[in-house]
Amino acid sequence: MQVWGVTHRGAVRQQNQDAYAAKVLEDGRVVALVCDGMGGARAGNVASSMAVELFMEHFLKSSPDDPVEERMGHAASVANQAVFQRSIQDVDCTGMGTTMVAALAGVSQAVILNEGDSRAYHINDEGIVLVTRDHSLVEDLVARGELTREQARTHPHKNLITRALGAEPILMADCFRQPLAEGEYLLLCSDGLSNVVNEQEILYEVIHGGAPEDCCQRLLDIALSRGAPDNVTAVLVKR
Repeated sequence: MQVWGVTHRGAVRQQNQDAYAAKVLEDGRVVALVCDGMGGARAGNVASSMAVELFMEHFLKSSPDDPVEERMGHAASVANQAVFQRSIQDVDCTGMGTTMVAALAGVSQAVILNEGDSRAYHINDEGIVLVTRDHSLVEDLVARGELTREQARTHPHKNLITRALGAEPILMADCFRQPLAEGEYLLLCSDGLSNVVNEQEILYEVIHGGAPEDCCQRLLDIALSRGAPDNVTAVLVKR
């Protein structure tokens, strides 16, 4: 298995409040995550960096014999507690939080955890599927039939999320299991990518756009060419 990633502050923001990590484990599986921080001039950066570092630290030291969902859930909960405590103890970090999408990808499937609106896509020759469900106002409106998917892409409140890691003392993240066959891909990304590059464009770049090791950079270049109003992060896993 292989993994590549890129993060960039975009064309407008002064600071990159996204963070990511990716690692090929000794058994060949890949663990990766993307976090998109929020809250104040520096607090978003603190939240996302803390979440990435603590998740990786606690996931990697957990027992490989434990169920994967438990390992990922515990690592995310440790990160949630730390970000939440920092937000209430440090006045500069009041109200901070971060999204999180994390994946452990193996030879037959991936286990994916998400909180907020950073996404995981499953991609192969047949198409692209959004695995995660955004925890956002517009996603709730789409689910109730009050907005179409296209209307949601341009809705003025599309960036309002309903859950964030660090916002509450108890984490309520979702977990998914996604079959993963040889030659297939997972893409993890922040909304700085998914808001400006649509799913068919992502599919094209992953499958037909060129070498997979350059794919994240190609996606970033598209976002930058369109003004990249937000930080942009993408991590591509190939089975």
